[in-house]
Amino acid sequence: MNARPEDRQFLHAPKALVDRFGRAVTYLRVSVTDRCDFRCVYCMSEHMRFLPRQELLTLEELDRLCSAFVARGTRKLRITGGEPLMRHGVTTLFRSLSRHLDAGRLDELTLTTNGSQLERFAGELAAYGVKRLNLSLDTLDPEKFRAVTRSGDLPRVLRGMEAALRAGIAVKLNAVALKGVNDDEYVELTRFAHERGMDMTFIEVMPLGELAGLERVDQYAPLTQVRARLAEAFTLQEIDYRSGGPARYLRAAETGGRIGFITPMTHNFCESCNRVRLTCTGTLYMCLGQEDAADLRRPLREGASEAALHAAIDAAIERKPKGHDFVIDRVTKTPAVARHMSTTGG
Repeated sequence: MNARPEDRQFLHAPKALVDRFGRAVTYLRVSVTDRCDFRCVYCMSEHMRFLPRQELLTLEELDRLCSAFVARGTRKLRITGGEPLMRHGVTTLFRSLSRHLDAGRLDELTLTTNGSQLERFAGELAAYGVKRLNLSLDTLDPEKFRAVTRSGDLPRVLRGMEAALRAGIAVKLNAVALKGVNDDEYVELTRFAHERGMDMTFIEVMPLGELAGLERVDQYAPLTQVRARLAEAFTLQEIDYRSGGPARYLRAAETGGRIGFITPMTHNFCESCNRVRLTCTGTLYMCLGQEDAADLRRPLREGASEAALHAAIDAAIERKPKGHDFVIDRVTKTPAVARHMSTTGG
């Protein structure tokens, strides 16, 4: 793809983004839509109100902001949602951003998906440089899957997973540990992933957004319990492996596969946080577990110069907090953060 005028910023090598605690920001998670065709019980309320389309950044605006972060040292871009593949024309964004892979400015362009649209788009994503993706899969039971997602079709998701693997994309499965829902499937999910050459990662429920009729404490299962259950079936070995995100990995000796653990509640990973999150409205959250945010849509739409846009990003990174304030208990019934996960973009 031909160089764009705004890509001239790469010629001037702006300084890298480093927060006041000395952490380099090298990973940007970008939500391209708040819409999703699932209503997962830990992510959304059943009757979500989605944003008016005019509030969303255009794909061109998303490209400009992503490119500004790449110019400042971001090496990994993860496209998220909602369900990112529901955004009309989203593959044109992947195609455009792939120029940074070709130029060596970006190490990885990836996405997190529920898999519902993956059968349709896997080949195109692979052609635009996506070599790895995360697929959310909390259960292998079709009825349980429909209950957790409130609408999902498990066979369709599995066809999408297979399409990605055939296209040469490495797939990592993500499962949220849900008490009383999938706690009897940790071993089965791990075997399923490893038999297909995929990593398996378990995630603790995070206190984001109100869920009518539910309390987070009723969903929450600490990953110490997950690890204990897995240790009954596998010999778990410590390994020195990092994927660039917050997961910490072990290897199952019997399968040779990796098992990741994302533990924002029982053991936070804030001391090494290298990420910020950009929503589909241009709001930059410097921490998933804090409400403080910066509006990047305003300078973008007011015709800000590259210098002014970078100044707004600098001011935001200066406010990146040391850590989050997540808590789940029966006394604190309100969520630690009012917005839903789908609003922030994972």
